[in-house]
Amino acid sequence: METITAIDKQYVAGTYGRFPVELVSGKGSILQGSDGKEYIDMGSGIGVTSFGIADDMWLAAVSAQAAKLQHTSNLYFTEPCANLAKALCEKTGMKKVFFSNSGAEANECAIKVARKYSAEKKGAGCFTVITLENSFHGRTLTTLSATGQDHYHELFQPLTPGFTHVKANDVQALEKMVAAVNPAAIMLECIQGEGGVVPLTEEFVQTAAKIAKEQDIPLIIDEVQTGNGRTGKFYAYMHYGIEPDIVSTAKGLGGGLPIGATLLSEKVQNVLGPGDHGSTYGGNPVCCAGALTVVSRMDDVFLAEVKAKSDFVFSQLADAEGVEAVTGMGLMIGIKTVKSAKDVVAACMENGVLCLTAKDKVRLLPALNIPMEVLEKAVAVIKAACK
Repeated sequence: METITAIDKQYVAGTYGRFPVELVSGKGSILQGSDGKEYIDMGSGIGVTSFGIADDMWLAAVSAQAAKLQHTSNLYFTEPCANLAKALCEKTGMKKVFFSNSGAEANECAIKVARKYSAEKKGAGCFTVITLENSFHGRTLTTLSATGQDHYHELFQPLTPGFTHVKANDVQALEKMVAAVNPAAIMLECIQGEGGVVPLTEEFVQTAAKIAKEQDIPLIIDEVQTGNGRTGKFYAYMHYGIEPDIVSTAKGLGGGLPIGATLLSEKVQNVLGPGDHGSTYGGNPVCCAGALTVVSRMDDVFLAEVKAKSDFVFSQLADAEGVEAVTGMGLMIGIKTVKSAKDVVAACMENGVLCLTAKDKVRLLPALNIPMEVLEKAVAVIKAACK
């Protein structure tokens, strides 16, 4: 009898370096492999399963909606889509939402909105988007062009024109680039996730926001990985005291189903008109029903619990043997280890804890509601693996 591993290797495109584990089920932050072994999930599907596996509230909402109406297209109104847009706007102060299926698509929409706004205000020659070195915004050709990491670009030339990158946290470099290119947008991740879980400085983010406001440049904040409670606030930009013009989000929003959202401020809320953009599956009622159960629980009490769990992880790992540094915010954490990150992740896996990597760091993105006793057990395994 063929194994799932063998079937996968024969028929699935070889784009992923999979770990040697076949996952078959789970509940909360505990996953089960096909061999019966249990694992503590410290990756949550790369920050997607915000409330863990088969969360009761999420499962009930998704199942109920799937039994009523699983898809309609955007030619019709549906309650979950409308209510999710309302919830996102009420929590952020934004005015409109465009729904798509992924973070890359949410970023594509953000770029389109910014370019249309700037072209209408400043002329067709205003199209360049400034992003940061070490950033990551997606794998479509345009979001790949926005990504400030050369190794992602090498095999896919020519990239979409109209993007330039400046060094993160270099205020002078940003100011010079703005003066040089007359940008259509400035696009930032407040924490560079795939770039190694590196937070931007408050000075840099606030300066970018100030420049954007003064020069009427749309400020895009990419919250694909950092959003929906991941950092201890609903969105990471809220730690910095700024008000973006456009926010993109995905991953943890759907709790396990594919959904992206682009949030539009008052300034840009009416930039897109009928026919300017679209998505067949965008606003899918089942995905939106699941997302509503995520967003509805993001209150101050819950976010304080995320911060408390974060403080515990940082306190345990910051001075641990074999750990050089701990970076990140909330439950988006990077661990710079003396050993190679891959070796640490392999040792954790052997001892029943699933972690991720980002650049040269071990990366942790557990479910936001991971029980403290489970988190404590996972951190003990991670500390042992770092020695």
